[in-house]
Amino acid sequence: MTNLDLFPDYYSDQCESIGTNAWVLRGYALPYAEELLNSINTLEIEAPFRHMKTPGGFRMSVALTNCGQLGWNTDCNGYCYSPIDPLSGKAWPNMPVIFQYLAREAALMVGFENFAPDSCLINRYAPCTKLSLHQDRNERDFSSPIVSVSLGMPATFMFGGSKRSDPTLKIPLLHGDVAVWGGQDRLRYHGIAPIKSNPHPLMGNQRINLTFRKAG
Repeated sequence: MTNLDLFPDYYSDQCESIGTNAWVLRGYALPYAEELLNSINTLEIEAPFRHMKTPGGFRMSVALTNCGQLGWNTDCNGYCYSPIDPLSGKAWPNMPVIFQYLAREAALMVGFENFAPDSCLINRYAPCTKLSLHQDRNERDFSSPIVSVSLGMPATFMFGGSKRSDPTLKIPLLHGDVAVWGGQDRLRYHGIAPIKSNPHPLMGNQRINLTFRKAG
């Protein structure tokens, strides 16, 4: 693991405020990118990416999988967390140590101490896919932040307000960027605009996002 203490000036200079309790840490995950991608490849063998259906019966355009004690699910009955992968009937894979370390250190960097995520939702975007504005409110613990890691193709992060109709900030997210939001910003609406085809040298025509939460 790379010791971020070796690069204090770089990372402090790259901390971009997007709200009262919300930041983008530019390039923060770059030292870990190869290890993160290797871990994702291993996780995918045990819990493959899949396109779930929303409660309204629509197929999600973004493919997803999970790791950790709890995995995020959606089906005709609604949105929920479960310790069991509905595809395999087995527990979700354990969260890799590198995932836990990165999420904890990114949260600490902006003042959220003792973040201990028990769930990591892994989304895979192809060109033209998107994630509509939504709130993360299926978790029991709103006192913990959300930590979101971007890998691969660029994306436009839409960061809104407490209502779906509120104006949104449009924030570019690049390979290695980490967004962290919590406190009074914890329940702000957010989403991803349609992904443009802009192949990444390492990952090709895809974007992968890791979203860490304290769900239970």
